[in-house]
Amino acid sequence: MNANIFDDLEQGQGKVQPVSSEAEISAASPAAQTAPLNDGELMDAYSKAVVHAAEQVSHSVVNIEVRKKVTGRGEVQAGSGSGFIISPDGLVLTNSHVVHGADKIEVTLDDGRRPDAHLIGEDPETDLAVLRIYAPNLKAVKLGESKDLRVGQLAIAIGNPYGFQYTVTAGVVSALGRSLRASSGRLMDDILQTDAALNPGNSGGPLVNSRGEVIGVNSAVILPAQGICFAIAIDTAKYVAGWLIKDGKIRRSYIGVGGQNVKIHRRVVRFHGLPVETGLLVVSVEPKSPAEAAGLQVGDVIYEFDGQPVTGIDALHKLLTESRIEARTFVRVIRHTEKITMAIVPRESQWKAE
Repeated sequence: MNANIFDDLEQGQGKVQPVSSEAEISAASPAAQTAPLNDGELMDAYSKAVVHAAEQVSHSVVNIEVRKKVTGRGEVQAGSGSGFIISPDGLVLTNSHVVHGADKIEVTLDDGRRPDAHLIGEDPETDLAVLRIYAPNLKAVKLGESKDLRVGQLAIAIGNPYGFQYTVTAGVVSALGRSLRASSGRLMDDILQTDAALNPGNSGGPLVNSRGEVIGVNSAVILPAQGICFAIAIDTAKYVAGWLIKDGKIRRSYIGVGGQNVKIHRRVVRFHGLPVETGLLVVSVEPKSPAEAAGLQVGDVIYEFDGQPVTGIDALHKLLTESRIEARTFVRVIRHTEKITMAIVPRESQWKAE
């Protein structure tokens, strides 16, 4: 076979001349003329990227301590976390679970100042909150765009784990588009996974890229796993923060049912020509709720809401948006083996953490 190849080359382009040594191969290759970086130079470049990013952001990272009133003990420290300044006039972004239920919020800047702080608004269902602090000469971070992220790119977390202020850890973006359950039960989408080490106290701190742009808000870890950490994508954070600054909350609708995902019997699916094979089994109906007023009952299986298929509880959550507050909507259910349509008027969600 090799002989035939060489014969063809000799006939078409002249006789092939063998290369006598590796040195001649290297000399003949333009790419080879550029000396490769050695391990030390590569590590030096990596270190410089981490140092540069940390320097860009560290002056904007704050330490947050939460105090709550306890009967007979007065105010006691109830937790701590991190946050970062998003505007020079003192807006700070952090996690909702860091500051929720606080009677007093204490913020410490990187230079030791402890300015007055208060909560502007929070959204437990995306685990985000915005604070206002009052101090001059504040440096805001630069916000990036999470839509431009790629798996494998450098990710740097800055925060205050276990009270060790301004701790920097580095890793990579491990995955994009993860989903994570909020304390309300609502599924949070567009979550970043990273192996940049996070610990208690990192919550609310920034996850940044090599340019020092914030790409996420550090939020959670899976224990006892190592290297599985999560951050809320900055595109989500910017949207939520905008509404919190404007209104102090995110408006969503609710109908007042508790449910679980179930399969719908194949015969029922075929008989009624249903658009889904799974639905939301109603296991509880809140008293005086929109669901009770509409006539929903325990045992009903919701399969459609406002003309959209409902395959389970997360699908229903996504449909319960602000636009449906006080808007007459049709919900379709399977009751026993019958298909029933009823009108429902969702109300504004007033969910609060226990």
